Amino acid sequence: MVDVVSSDWLADRLGDVRVVDVRDGWEFDGIGHLPGAVSIPFDRFRSADGDVGMLPGRDAWTDLLSGVGIAADDDVVAYDDTHGVFAARFLVTALLYGHDPEKLHLLDGDFSAWNRERETTTEATDVSGTVYEITEPAETPLVDFEAVEAALDDPETVIVDTRDPAEYEEGHLPGAVNLDWRELVDDETRGLKPRDELDSILDAAGIAPDRRVVLYCNTARRISHTYVVLSHLGYDDVAFYEGSLTEWEARDGAVVED
Repeated sequence: MVDVVSSDWLADRLGDVRVVDVRDGWEFDGIGHLPGAVSIPFDRFRSADGDVGMLPGRDAWTDLLSGVGIAADDDVVAYDDTHGVFAARFLVTALLYGHDPEKLHLLDGDFSAWNRERETTTEATDVSGTVYEITEPAETPLVDFEAVEAALDDPETVIVDTRDPAEYEEGHLPGAVNLDWRELVDDETRGLKPRDELDSILDAAGIAPDRRVVLYCNTARRISHTYVVLSHLGYDDVAFYEGSLTEWEARDGAVVED
């Protein structure tokens, strides 16, 4: 499973994991970054063919990770400065391209969690290029339009809209429940809320570990964070509708308003 790790956990393993900073390049260089981190800005691992938020393509992903010295068997920790939502998208992308989920980790509390207590650096990180090898994952959480359409009538499945309430009210998939991804993070610590609070929030939305969960947003960024959180909490049947509402509406999927 993709998990969420603390800054203490990372500090103890800093020399044994590959750390990826997905903030803008100017932040990495000018504000500073974690020691040993490599820079892979968010806009570099999105599709360049106009499909906003979609996967970048196998060749682009291979070149990107090879260029910063990451190998397919490395333990990887990703962070950003936005509660982890962009870093989570990086990790889910790695998962979908076959990286072992047990070796994918999100830094809890983003850059600020580290910066509050530990030193950062503006020095460039020396890397040796690798040849990153993509593999087909044994299982994939990806689901397509047809699978989501079929799931609308499945009582064992909960469709989850991870956008904010205003977006949800303007139009959402029939029967979908609204769980704004930010409800799972604490604005002060910038990390996840305590486990009991998370369980209470999820239970109130009808999102239970024994139900199948299908996630969507607009362009697959926000669902990445929720996917990582649910994975971290032990949910083992979580589907990822990458096309999300952008594809759903383009294909004339049913939308309801509140």
